[in-house]
Amino acid sequence: MNSQAALSRPPAKSARDVPLALYQQVKEHVLRKISDGSWAAGVRIPSEQELVQEFGVARMTANRALRELAEQGVIVRVAGVGSFVAEEKQQSTLLRIANIGEEIAQRGHDHRFELISMNRESASLEVAAALDLSVGASVFHLQGVHFENEVPVQLEDRYVNPRLVPDFMQQDFSVVQPSVYLVRNVQYDQIEHVVDAMLPTTEQAQWLQMAADQPCLMLTRRTWLRGTPITWVHCVHPGMRYRLGSRFRTDSVHGG
Repeated sequence: MNSQAALSRPPAKSARDVPLALYQQVKEHVLRKISDGSWAAGVRIPSEQELVQEFGVARMTANRALRELAEQGVIVRVAGVGSFVAEEKQQSTLLRIANIGEEIAQRGHDHRFELISMNRESASLEVAAALDLSVGASVFHLQGVHFENEVPVQLEDRYVNPRLVPDFMQQDFSVVQPSVYLVRNVQYDQIEHVVDAMLPTTEQAQWLQMAADQPCLMLTRRTWLRGTPITWVHCVHPGMRYRLGSRFRTDSVHGG
């Protein structure tokens, strides 16, 4: 190779020297504003049109930037309203019956449970199947909302077998939350947890103060004592505010 030609060749560009794509520049701008505290959780960020004007990019470019940020959980987009910085997602365990009030307190936040309704009802086909009862049998039905710093994070929809928990309806659930009362007072030897992604009903969205087109995570739990179901509960969490997961020890020496 000619040494003079080698000397005259411009140096190769590093990855750091390569300019970001336009949509990536918009994303980086939004991420910087969030990371430096300029835009806190819940703050409305500039619209597509405002980003178009600020950066001189095509609307498609601004749309891609916001779409990817929403897919990554950084922002929440509400149709007809705007885009907002997403709340930090808190995590609840799947390995045991979680005390959501205790988890919230451990984060240094305030927990509040608001009772929506509590009634004795006749079991529908679905409820009867879940609790191994006859259709039309008597069941207790409770609905309520759990708040973290006055933001709703869980809608609880619970059915209880009266035969195993006869005093359930006599409790003051403004003092002790339903799951805590059941764990303290009713023995159980089996738990089932199932998690589903879902869209909330109009009523659920209203109680959770969220848009009806935003996804939720629904944790369904059943407990048993000697083969007899005790309770069947749906815990609906706004996907933008909460996540479900576990960490546990294992005796296995293999990864995977």
